[in-house]
Amino acid sequence: GKWHMGVNCKTRHDHCHHPLNHGFDYFYGMPFTLVNECQGTDDPELAKSLQDTYWFYTQMIILAVFTLVIGKLANFFPVKWKIIIYLAICGLIHFFSWFSSYGFTKYWNCILMRNHDITEQPMNLDKTTSNMLKEAVTFIERNKHRPFLLFVSLLHVHTPLITTKKFQGKSRYGLYGDNVEEMDWMVGKLLDVIDKENLKNTTFIYFASDHGGSLEAHRGNSQLGGWNGIYKGKILVVLMDIYPTVVHLAGGAVPQDRVIDGHNLLPLLQGTVQHSKHEFMFHYCGVFLHAVRWHQKDSGTVWKAHYATPVFQPEGSGACFRKGICPCFGDGVTHHDPPLLFNLSQDPSEANPLSADAEPLFDTVMRKIGKAVEEHIKTLTPVPQQLSPYNNIWMPWLQPCCGMFPFCWCQEENNKA
Repeated sequence: GKWHMGVNCKTRHDHCHHPLNHGFDYFYGMPFTLVNECQGTDDPELAKSLQDTYWFYTQMIILAVFTLVIGKLANFFPVKWKIIIYLAICGLIHFFSWFSSYGFTKYWNCILMRNHDITEQPMNLDKTTSNMLKEAVTFIERNKHRPFLLFVSLLHVHTPLITTKKFQGKSRYGLYGDNVEEMDWMVGKLLDVIDKENLKNTTFIYFASDHGGSLEAHRGNSQLGGWNGIYKGKILVVLMDIYPTVVHLAGGAVPQDRVIDGHNLLPLLQGTVQHSKHEFMFHYCGVFLHAVRWHQKDSGTVWKAHYATPVFQPEGSGACFRKGICPCFGDGVTHHDPPLLFNLSQDPSEANPLSADAEPLFDTVMRKIGKAVEEHIKTLTPVPQQLSPYNNIWMPWLQPCCGMFPFCWCQEENNKA
């Protein structure tokens, strides 16, 4: 599926970020992420605001060159041809430097790999869904006689909402609904093969989304999601808990030389404990702590304090449409002192911030959260910023390429099919 962690660090072939260098034995999927450019839509997604800025500067350079040429030919001002030519060359270099990064996103970003080899560049979106499903099914079939870990990171539901013809128009909710329908079908196929191979009662299945809340599903009288008769739910957990849970299931132990934020979920799932070990959850935007959530176990109330919130554009839209992605710092955020406090148990949409005058527990809650933040900060160890601007610009010398760079192209999956 979608790895979204990149491939290389220092050279084109070091594969330091590759799944096979992070504990996995087999990989089939995208090393990067899915963006609108993969489908060639008219609405670019990758750094849209940055592209608009670069294109504006390019237009200014072009306008300056034309103005100088006309002025030179009409003898309006004495400028040397060398200066005009130099400016034109600089403009061309500027254009090609950013357009090669973003204009060819389909070739640079939309790549399919099997282990360390590129099999499609760019991806053939008409067959990607079926190919990934086949890979997952065959993985289960060939490993059914021994313990296995299968991580399926679906391309659904994510822009540009790639949906096969079989599911186009199937939902009354448009393309988004079609994409959800297809994802549901794919998950069902994986559950079917688990059932067919008699692995149902010996397999731990965790279905989660990287955005939004949990879902429940039924087939006939059988409920496949939510409460399975053992664990009824309604307890807040995080994806960080999957790591220690899987390690425990495999009979291993997590490293003891560092802070592990996740907790083993098995006691909660088996009903031997009533609450998650997570009392506080820390919400980061990049390296900046923007909010903290506190589950007050004695009352069951969930509080959330916002130290910073995005400046939505346009105001009240709930998103940063003019920037593409909401920033984490600077003029793009509003810092709150005192923090905005919400009672998520009564106000899950965070529509009504509480005040010290209206909420008797305001000061008590904020002191408790503030103390938790102090203790949390003590556990942090500085590390290089993976999301720094330098680490998020295109680096040609690290670009995975099937063929001779920059002529990267191959369709080996079709040949195998």
